[in-house]
This record gives sequence, C-alpha cells and structure tokens, in this order.
Amino acid sequence: MRISTTKEKILEAVVLSERLVGKKESLPVLSCVLLEVGKALTVRATNLEAAIEISIPGDGAERGVVAVPASILSQTLRSTLGERIDLKKEDGNLSVKSHGATSLIKSIQNEEFPVMGDDEESGGMINVPRESLMRCLQSVSYAASPSMIRPELGSVYVIVKDGGITCVATDSFRLAEKKISGSVSRKSETEILIPLKHVIELAHVLERIEDDSVDLRVGESQMSVKASGVRYTSRVVEGNFPDYNEIIPKSFVSEATVLKNDFSEILKKARVFSGSDQHVGIHIYPKKKILTATARSNDVGEMSDSIDSALSGEDLDINFHIGYLADCLPSIESDSITLSFAGTGKPLVIRGVSDASFTYLVMPLNR
Repeated sequence: MRISTTKEKILEAVVLSERLVGKKESLPVLSCVLLEVGKALTVRATNLEAAIEISIPGDGAERGVVAVPASILSQTLRSTLGERIDLKKEDGNLSVKSHGATSLIKSIQNEEFPVMGDDEESGGMINVPRESLMRCLQSVSYAASPSMIRPELGSVYVIVKDGGITCVATDSFRLAEKKISGSVSRKSETEILIPLKHVIELAHVLERIEDDSVDLRVGESQMSVKASGVRYTSRVVEGNFPDYNEIIPKSFVSEATVLKNDFSEILKKARVFSGSDQHVGIHIYPKKKILTATARSNDVGEMSDSIDSALSGEDLDINFHIGYLADCLPSIESDSITLSFAGTGKPLVIRGVSDASFTYLVMPLNR
C-alpha cells in the first residue's frame, strides 16, 4: 500500500473519522481507522452503530489496506510540518513521511474491521439540500431525550417529502418542530427516526461537506448520507413517533410579543438568581400592560424584571424551567417572538413573529 496526498485532506478525514471510533476494549480494531488505497485513499471508521467513509485523491497509488489507532494517526498528522504526506505499508505497519520526518505506526489486524451494510441495498435514494437538512436537525436536536429508554423520544423524527423537510424532537417536557421548504427528489413521503447521538455526528459531518445537496438513502434499519466523497451511515430506530400535532394547543388564553434578545437577557439574569432549581416565573397582566419574570433562591436572593411587550388575553402566573425556555431561542430566526399561553398547567408555544417554520412547545412546572 502506498499513496501521497495533502496533509490538509488526510488530517481532515482522520479527525472527522476519529469522532466515530469505538471505545470497546474487546474489539481493539474499533479504535482504529481503516486506510484503504485503490484509485484513491479511503478512510473508514465505525463504532458498530454508525460509520463514516471518506475518499481522498492522491498520487502514486498502490493498492493495499491497513488499520491503525485513530488517535495516534491524528496526533502524528497534526505534528507533521510538511504539506504533503506519504503513506506506505511497511512490514504490515504504516509509515508516515513528510518534510524529512518519518513515523512508523503499529497496525492492528484489519480482517476484523466491521463493515456496515451497503447503502445501495438500504432503500430508495432522495436528493436533499445539504444546508436545509443540517439546519433542520440542529434546530430541534436539543429537545430530544438524552436517554434511549424510550427510543422514539431519544431520536429526531425526520419527514422528507416533495416540498421540504420537517424535523421534530421531544423529551415529553418540550417539543421542537422545524420545517424547511425546498425541492427534494421524492414524491412519496419518507419518515425516519435517527438516534440523537447520530444526529449530532451527522450535523457535524454536514457542516464539513462542500456540496449544495446530499444523497439521503433510507432503509429499514439504517440510513446514509453521501456527498463530496463522504458517506455517513447510521442505524435508525424502529418505532412510531408520537402524534405530536395532537398536543399542540389550538387556542390560547394569553399572548405576549417580545424582542427575542430582551427575553434571552432576562432569562440569563434569572439563571443567576434561581439557584439549583433553575425555575423562572412568568407573570402576565395584559390590562396593566405588564410582563414580568421572577426568580429566587435562598442562597442568592431574588429578582423581578419587566419586559417591554405587546400583551393580550387573561392575567396569568406560570412557572417554567429556564433551560427549556432558553434552548429554543437560537433556532428562531426572527428578532421578535410570540409567547402563546394555553392556560395554567398547560403548554406554552413559542414562535418567531416572522418565522413560521419553527414551533416550540414547553410544559410548565407543577408549582
């Protein structure tokens, strides 16, 4: 095995792959990246639930394959000064040469390196805008449950159909929905549940892909995204996402329109005074034209701040977890937001005044 390529390309591929390497000591090969030279250099990594494959152009290619620890290879490449990297398999190990420096990395038997199913057999292919898919996932992923006790809640629900993409996530305490309009090469509707940890990695990969669109292929047990010489594959969840449209209130007793930045700043202040509970009280008095946020803790003290707002409806005092209110704000693209309250003990719905693509629902605290 032999190939010469640029440090920038090989380092970028190895660093991206290193994020996926497994940590299981029983399978040392999972801590490795697999380097395979054919017409180009292919870098592969997997943790048995997700896999990545990156193709890199190179010169002087001689076919071969070798598996080396991802962390050692990435550290070696980072500390290499030259712009060109020569890779060669010597006595079963990997030689890395550049700018007069040579490193020899011990390899691991690559015959045990697992390969996830071929995406050519994993269902129909859909071409979707790269940035739209990335924004959609990033806008809702924080609302998914970090636990997989209920797999459907620990996943992001993705709907792809002609006209756009919809992503939804919920942990049963809050729900985020993002709709991105755009042309996709799909007439029938496709639905998938992608586990949260794979969504985070997929969004990271999409940020580094240069193509404007990606090929999304969905099968019964896995999905893959392919573009710019990169293919990311992950397992999907078999299950049914809750019928979330049923829990979004259709009517509201009070509404407030505020500047997003003002609301964000008052929540930051409330964090300081709320202590470990991280609770904030929202008090709406439309007739008095007052919207106030309060927080208190025995250790810190208390605060009560009013926000300039346009109010309507009934008087209402209601409490929320600060993080659940603040998490959604970066996903809203307009400067002003509408807080729509369904009533005591009922959900709050947050939307951007000029951003109909995003809907966020959060349940109040019991007290």
